[in-house]
Amino acid sequence: MPSDERSEKQAAAQQAVDILHEISTILNCHLDRRSLSICISMIENGVNPEALATAVKELRGEVQQTQIEATSSANAPAPRRR
Repeated sequence: MPSDERSEKQAAAQQAVDILHEISTILNCHLDRRSLSICISMIENGVNPEALATAVKELRGEVQQTQIEATSSANAPAPRRR
């Protein structure tokens, strides 16, 4: 593939990611450009978009739960020593 054609495809891909990132920001999806690019690539390779969205939501829920647990255990009083 010639260098010019490759550069044009990269520029088009970057523009698409930029536009999708703007949409993602407006919709409060909380996906950075890298994560969005990974999701796009997965969808282009045949991953079901709805299944991917469900997986992202579940992972976020698990991360939030872990953060809550870490915060609550950090704020818990130290056990008394006898």
